[in-house]
Amino acid sequence: MLRTAGNFIWFICAGFWLGIIWWITGALMYVFVITIPWGKAAFILGKFSFLPFGRELVNRSDITGTKDIGTGKLGLLGNIIWFICAGFWLACANVVVGFIWCCTIIGIPLGVQCFKLAGASLAPIGKTVISNEVAAELRKTNASKELERLQSQKPEN
Repeated sequence: MLRTAGNFIWFICAGFWLGIIWWITGALMYVFVITIPWGKAAFILGKFSFLPFGRELVNRSDITGTKDIGTGKLGLLGNIIWFICAGFWLACANVVVGFIWCCTIIGIPLGVQCFKLAGASLAPIGKTVISNEVAAELRKTNASKELERLQSQKPEN
């Protein structure tokens, strides 16, 4: 109920325009073949910007267990270029807007979403949007796998 109400208020106050801007940016990036990876990231951030309550941005490799072009070395290079050209400034803008929202008590949840979007805008290549519940289960599963891996190692003496 709170998630739905939060997403509704967010969509009316900021989400609609943020999502549309991200999608227009993504469409423009698809015009030039070389910027398609950033265009895909812009579409993912647009989807995330529309309704961020109850969702998280996670690495695709955490879901699949394998590296792909966006989660490997090329994705890292793309994220570095993104950070230098746009990511840092987008994050700063989201942080400023988040602080403004947090100046009002009723705006604190919206400010928190701005901070979440700030983190997401730093390096979005190789990421996807999933629900908080799926993200929590994914973390639990990955933690169990890591624990099994650590337990199977021979102790060093």
